This record gives sequence, structure tokens and C-alpha cells, in this order.
Amino acid sequence: MKTIFLLCALVAITYPLQAQDLQLPAPTRSGGKALMETLNERRSERSFVKKEMPLQTLSDLLWAANGFNRPDKRTAPTASNRQEQEIYVIIKDKAYHHDARQNILKFIASGDFSAALGQGNITANAAVNIVIVADNNKASQKYAHLDSGYISQNIYLYAASAGLGTVARGSYNGQALSAALKLPEKQEVTLVHPVGYLK
Repeated sequence: MKTIFLLCALVAITYPLQAQDLQLPAPTRSGGKALMETLNERRSERSFVKKEMPLQTLSDLLWAANGFNRPDKRTAPTASNRQEQEIYVIIKDKAYHHDARQNILKFIASGDFSAALGQGNITANAAVNIVIVADNNKASQKYAHLDSGYISQNIYLYAASAGLGTVARGSYNGQALSAALKLPEKQEVTLVHPVGYLK
């Protein structure tokens, strides 16, 4: 019992969680619909009902989008393995950065993100809004935008497999969203993916 307590304490010291950070459960890496069935059901959905997403589902979604499926490689490829893509998550009035290695949502800010996200009910009724961000210090803008497409397709495929809806959106206020997420100068939003439960 003492050993378990000491291990937990060590983890807490090594990876301290802030008050509003969220530790996600380990992703489920098996199951789901067959690939051909999932591809058949992949589509863009814009109408959602307001419903909270369980942390397990969110963890599975983020792992599918751009998690680590090997010690140093992710579920989405990048040019020359630059891994310049990061994921931010907006849940209601809170924004987080997804630390994919530790599977933690690191709290960034709270507030009203509706104007920055744009398109009213599409983003407002989604359970979560996933914001794909590229670091242009790590890869050229050309490859950064290409690589964000792989993450986008992973989100679509997970949504289809899990009975959720999503749509890739480019109509957002990039300047406002970058400011809200406190992005450094060379990082830019490439896509926004509302994900939610279908009507």
C-alpha cells in the first residue's frame, strides 16, 4: 500500500495537474465498427443536440485524432515526422490543450468562444469543438495544412464509428481564436471540428 501511495505521489510531482486540468482515462484501442462500414457512414453533420461527452469517449476521440500509437509516432502522419500538429479542445466555456503523451487536457482559458468559433448552432450545440493547430516553426505552411487533413479524416472516421457527428470547418475567426487559445506567433489554427450527438 505504501508503494502505491509513493508511486502516486511521484506521478503527481512529476506531472502536476493544475486545478482545472483534466486527466483523461486511457483510450480504448480496440473495437468499433469495421473499416468498410465506417467509411460508408463517414459524412459531414451540422445539427447536434446538446449533450455532454463522457471523458472516455473524448479520450478515444482525441487518441484517434492524433494520439500516440507507438512510443514516438502518432495515429496521423506528418511530413518528415515533424509532428507539428497540436489539438486544442473547447468544452462549453473552457479551452484546453491536449497533452497527447500524458493524455491530459491542460487548461488554457475560460470565456465565451462563440464569436471566435463562428457559425452559431453548429459549434454551440456540439459536445466539444476540436481546434487543430499547426506550428509553422516545425514544418512549412504547405505541409502543415496538408497534415491537418489527416487529423481531420481521423476525427471523421472515429465519429462515424462511434455514432457521433462532425464537420470540418474553415469559417472561424482565426485571429480571435488564436488569441483565445493564447497561441504563440508561429502557430496557427488550420481547422475546427465540432463533434457532437446527432438529432
